[in-house]
Amino acid sequence: MARLPVYLQLLSEQFEAGITNISSEELATLGGVNAAKVRKDLSYLGSYGTRGVGYDVEFLVFQIKRELGLTHEWHVVIVGAGNLGQALSGYGGFGERGFPVGGIVDVAEDKIGSVIGGVRVRHIDELAQIVQSRDIAIGVIATPGPAAQDAADALVAAGVTSVLNFAPAIVNTPHGISVRKVDLAVELQILSYHEQRRANARQATKLQAVPGPRGRGASA
Repeated sequence: MARLPVYLQLLSEQFEAGITNISSEELATLGGVNAAKVRKDLSYLGSYGTRGVGYDVEFLVFQIKRELGLTHEWHVVIVGAGNLGQALSGYGGFGERGFPVGGIVDVAEDKIGSVIGGVRVRHIDELAQIVQSRDIAIGVIATPGPAAQDAADALVAAGVTSVLNFAPAIVNTPHGISVRKVDLAVELQILSYHEQRRANARQATKLQAVPGPRGRGASA
C-alpha cells in the first residue's frame, strides 16, 4: 500500500508527458524497486499488463486511485493555525490531490477569524460542527508538541477517524483510529546518518591511501 502513492505519482507524470503504455521494468526503474515487486503489487489491483505492450497508463492511474480511495474528494480539518498550520493550509497540493482543506481551528484569539488559504480560522470548540457539516474523516495536527495530544483527543471526539500528525510528539488514540506521523527532525536525523556514513567512508579511503612507514625501523 505504501508504494501505491509512489506509483501513482510516477504514472501521472508519465501520462502528462504523453506516455500511454509502460512496462513493469520501466516503472520499476522510475520507482527504485525491482520489476517483480512492481508486477506483484499491481496484480493485487487485478492489473497484469500485456506481454510486449505493458500496462495502460491511464487505466492503471484509475485503478490505483480507486484502491486509494481517490475517486472522490476527502476534506481535511487542520488543528493549529500557527506557522506550520498556515503553510499546510496554503499548500495548493492538498486540494489538487483530492484533499481540500475544509476547516482550520485554533485556540488563540488573535488567529480566530483570520483567513488562511481561503478558509476562515474558527475556534476549536467548533471542531465537531465543522467535521459533521463537511463529513470530514481526516484531521491534521499542526500544533506545538505539548498541545498535540489535546488536539488528537479533540479530533477523535469530533468524529475524525484518521489523523496526520505533524507535531513533534507521539499521540495516543483509541483502537480503530488510523494515525500517521510526519516528523521532519527524524527525517533529517536519517539523512545525517547517511551523510555520516559517507564521511566515514571518505575518511577510511584517505587513510588507506596514506603509505605505511618505510625505511629504518620498519618491521614486517
